[in-house]
Amino acid sequence: MSFTSQSLWLATLLAFVSLTVAIDLSLVDMPMSERHEKWMAQHGRAYKDAEEKAHRFGIFKANAEYVQSVNRAGNRTYRLSLNRFADLTNEEFKASFLGFKPNPLIAKEEQDVEKPFRYANLASVPGAMDWRARGAVTGVKDQDICGCCWAFSAVAAMESIVKLKTGRLMSLSEQEVLDCTGNGMSCEGGTMEAAFSFIARNRGLTTESNYPYTRNQGYCNSRRKSASAATIRGYQEVPRSEAALLNAVANQPVSAGVEGSGIDFQLYGGGLFTGYCGTDLDHAVTVVGYGASARTKYWLVKNSWGSGWGEGGYMRMQRDIGSYGGLCGITLQASYPTA
Repeated sequence: MSFTSQSLWLATLLAFVSLTVAIDLSLVDMPMSERHEKWMAQHGRAYKDAEEKAHRFGIFKANAEYVQSVNRAGNRTYRLSLNRFADLTNEEFKASFLGFKPNPLIAKEEQDVEKPFRYANLASVPGAMDWRARGAVTGVKDQDICGCCWAFSAVAAMESIVKLKTGRLMSLSEQEVLDCTGNGMSCEGGTMEAAFSFIARNRGLTTESNYPYTRNQGYCNSRRKSASAATIRGYQEVPRSEAALLNAVANQPVSAGVEGSGIDFQLYGGGLFTGYCGTDLDHAVTVVGYGASARTKYWLVKNSWGSGWGEGGYMRMQRDIGSYGGLCGITLQASYPTA
């Protein structure tokens, strides 16, 4: 990353974080009902009747008190926020906004995985990497209430490898992947490996503008599907170690499964995320870089919950934690497309 690009990204991030902090702090001393009204206006939220509003207010109040207690304690390297998920219970959030469901049988049946791991024997890798600064990452997208994070993760990784191979950064179609992959892949969950395999066998993927996202799974549109804009050969799986993941991300963005169902993940507002999470994979993200803040190393993760979550739609997750699977299990099922 050039000094100019790095400075611009840091300045943008600091401005975003400062604005978010200012918004949150401005709400702290308000009566809770007024905080809820302002939050509703900020996020365009409307309820069908007074009963639903009262129900959602109770959830919002509990989440707001939790966010405030965590942030005031000041004993974590990250902060929480009253983001778009603040009026959802954690169970509601898990039911609607995740969607990675590892299926070992499907993975074993796929014929498009390439071996051996091509980045196994690198002599060295850069000390930091941010594929956004190199123009290889499209803007943050929003899966909304369809649990197809697996499709967004796979498409994001494909968009990047196409840019690295052809010089063209295109926004490609998650809806085509959602509608056409088959094998049970749906808004109820799926895997990036199945998506990569579909794209390879389909001889490509069309653009977002040609086959736009609808937030629901529909019938596979063969006319739009035939208008391929870019393709991949297949995919590779990353060995289950942070060293292997580092080698891969040093060369291209990588899709990864994580456990993203925790309340701190739900309400993450910025900073270097260090927990709490386990290794029960239920969400898919794209690792688009890595670096270090003070003495703590991190993965730079692109999510698919819109730019209002986290750091403009991104999370910095602690790396090199010295335990199997890495933080939130980020190394347990990682893969990337080959072109």
